[in-house]
Amino acid sequence: MNDGGRLGRATRGHGAETRREVQRVALELFTRRGFEATSLRQIADAVGINKASLYYHFSSKEDILRSLFDERGSEVEQLIEWVRTQPRSPELLEVAVMRWVGSFSVDKLRGIRFLAANPLIARAANDAAGNRIGTQLRLLADELTALLTSPDPEKKVLLRMSVLSINAAVQAAVGTDIDDEDIVSAAHTAAATLIRCVRPVADRPADA
Repeated sequence: MNDGGRLGRATRGHGAETRREVQRVALELFTRRGFEATSLRQIADAVGINKASLYYHFSSKEDILRSLFDERGSEVEQLIEWVRTQPRSPELLEVAVMRWVGSFSVDKLRGIRFLAANPLIARAANDAAGNRIGTQLRLLADELTALLTSPDPEKKVLLRMSVLSINAAVQAAVGTDIDDEDIVSAAHTAAATLIRCVRPVADRPADA
């Protein structure tokens, strides 16, 4: 069976669904074959579209990677804006962190894994995208830190650890045969545990 049969499905048109499928398939090919060894033709064939249709969405492999940084950065920006519209309360801290962690998916985990294994490629793509993820995550951490009732250094670190739980889970699972779904689940559990360490007992609901 060829890569198209394994990885992609015949996708027509120029919609968001095709774009997401290109990103998903490209990441899988980059991870399995290597970034340099993967061509745009192979990506198009695996998705089930022609190369012209692929160029409608992305001009290069680097453009595909930049799009992933841009989209994840936009997700953080949207969460920050949401936090800023909510009543300020200790409860908002936990809700916001778990809202972010709840956006983790297996596809996003695989993206983090690829980028962690290819730091030079990741750095170039991130720089080209304006380092949106790093910048926005720092802004998110600052917004959430302002919600702490007693923002001592340890709690600040624990808060940031909760936000980055998916990255830690990916690294912890290196060299194991743990399923990606279980890694995502572990990241959710870690974030929930860490954020409860940050919030004093008096600030938590009675059934927390």
